Amino acid sequence: VQLQASGGGLVQAGGSLRLSCAASGMNFRIMSMGWYRQAPGKERDLVASITTGGSANYADSVTGRFTISRDNVRRTLYLQMHNMKPEDTAVYYCNKDPPNSNYWGRGTEVTVSS
Repeated sequence: VQLQASGGGLVQAGGSLRLSCAASGMNFRIMSMGWYRQAPGKERDLVASITTGGSANYADSVTGRFTISRDNVRRTLYLQMHNMKPEDTAVYYCNKDPPNSNYWGRGTEVTVSS
């Protein structure tokens, strides 16, 4: 299994980014998926999740600003981030929801400057 996250970068507060996660080696369409993030010195937390049917849930800190989506044909998970804040700075990962410890990839780094 490979989950390759991309799309991170440096953005100013109030800006937007779109993350992508390409999945391979797994039956993507039958799995609930999630975006997770880990800020420096903190634990990795679930940011957003999406079921096989497309129902989404979000952490309180990102509700109204982030949108998770999936393309089962392309086996790709997305995270659209708007109105970003410095506290969104972290390495972002995708994984199943709940996560499989063997599926963590390198993640993609997001830095939001104030």
